[in-house]
Amino acid sequence: MILDGKKIRDEILENLKNVVQNEKLNLTLAIILVGNYPPSEVYVKNKIKFCKKVGINPLLVRIPEDASEDSIIEEIEKLNKNEEVTGIIVQSPLPNSLDLENCIKHIDPKKDIDGFTKESFYALVHNLPGLRPCTAKGIIRLLEYYNIDLKGKDVCIIGRGNLVGKPLFFELLNRDATVTICHTKTLNLNKKCKKADIIICGAGVPRILQAKMVKKGAIVIDAGISVIEGKVVGDADFKNLLKKCKYITPNPGGVGPMTIAMIIENVIEAYRMGGM
Repeated sequence: MILDGKKIRDEILENLKNVVQNEKLNLTLAIILVGNYPPSEVYVKNKIKFCKKVGINPLLVRIPEDASEDSIIEEIEKLNKNEEVTGIIVQSPLPNSLDLENCIKHIDPKKDIDGFTKESFYALVHNLPGLRPCTAKGIIRLLEYYNIDLKGKDVCIIGRGNLVGKPLFFELLNRDATVTICHTKTLNLNKKCKKADIIICGAGVPRILQAKMVKKGAIVIDAGISVIEGKVVGDADFKNLLKKCKYITPNPGGVGPMTIAMIIENVIEAYRMGGM
């Protein structure tokens, strides 16, 4: 069965639109975009599109590629103090000369829509209320929508990055899954995948997960993104895995739409946390 992220996204956004309208919320999401990296332009365009769809005001802050780190931090501090701004996102990646983590740590945790500040991470690790990283949160919501129970399941994550692998590890652990996280130094990846009930890919390596690596009836969630000859492809060999898996996400159309939905949801949660 194919897990349809677009369908769930649309349902979530419709509900959020009703919340914004019924409560007459005045929300603004500030998006800081440094330079003109084409994929980032596409991602930001999508965020703006879906903000408008639910009635959230998008505020795009464009910063030249050659800007200093201090000037970006200064912009973040202005947005922190701006009471009309509900949440802040620094679009990644930044130019190589800039330190994304150093910029992010200056975001007010109550406006941290991506869930990347140390305060947000602490809340995730200790299973406390807070703004969660959107891709990991979206994967959990996708599994919950299809009533896929995580308790006691063997889950293998491919990829240990800060966007997917690490936050997802704690999201799963907090739901009583048994989690193995694999990376470039992992020995015998095939063996570890073969024993897993659920495999979640987030390595950004095209078709790293092959059908021979997966047991029959397993669940595959593909959060990897690569571009080959102008087309977006995932980490999983979808065509051959489809015949073998109980559930599988398409890519695109699976995890990506869920990430967008969680960004919008986090804006409303940031509003609640801020008590505005």
